Amino acid sequence: MTTTPRSGADILDLAPVMPVVVVSDAETAVPLARALVAGGLPGIEVTLRTPAALEAIERIAAEVPEAVVGAGTVATPEQARAAAEAGSRFLVSPGCTADLAQGMADTGLPFLPGVGTVSEALALMERGITAMKFFPAEAAGGVPFLKSLGGPLPQVRFCPTGGITAASAPTYLALPNVGCVGGSWLTPADLVSAGAWDKVEALAREAAALRG
Repeated sequence: MTTTPRSGADILDLAPVMPVVVVSDAETAVPLARALVAGGLPGIEVTLRTPAALEAIERIAAEVPEAVVGAGTVATPEQARAAAEAGSRFLVSPGCTADLAQGMADTGLPFLPGVGTVSEALALMERGITAMKFFPAEAAGGVPFLKSLGGPLPQVRFCPTGGITAASAPTYLALPNVGCVGGSWLTPADLVSAGAWDKVEALAREAAALRG
């Protein structure tokens, strides 16, 4: 069983790629999680974008103990609480306010708050947070932006997410301030709907090898 993350830094260190998963049918959650874990990606971010998301988290937490399932797209303190109650082991938000940061902290779970600017990163640093999600990565400046932050904010590490592909991921992962990248390319809708778990596992295995 994979060790439960105790901090945001632990989330970044689970694997080089964090699968960002949109679950439309909770019945697919367990086989999907098993395929990702078998491919070497234990950390799984289930986004709270569908009615099936919380049930998917519950099922993965109960039936795939070797997975480290978390909730993504956490936008309110209420969602943070609901995700924690469903069995999430970490939380990820697309952006962050003071209330949301406090709401996620109140759950007792480690979390990656989202930032898209230097000022947002500084605001989180004032709270003692140095592990963050950078979103939307490609639209917000991508690799050049993150590279430029290495000088003034060397203590901050990121999980860039948004528009990243299997081809561009290695360039992000080469940056010293990038712990992992978030990617949705690992679970394309056509493979999930077809139940092509062997192909999902193959994609996960390729992603897990991006940082040797």
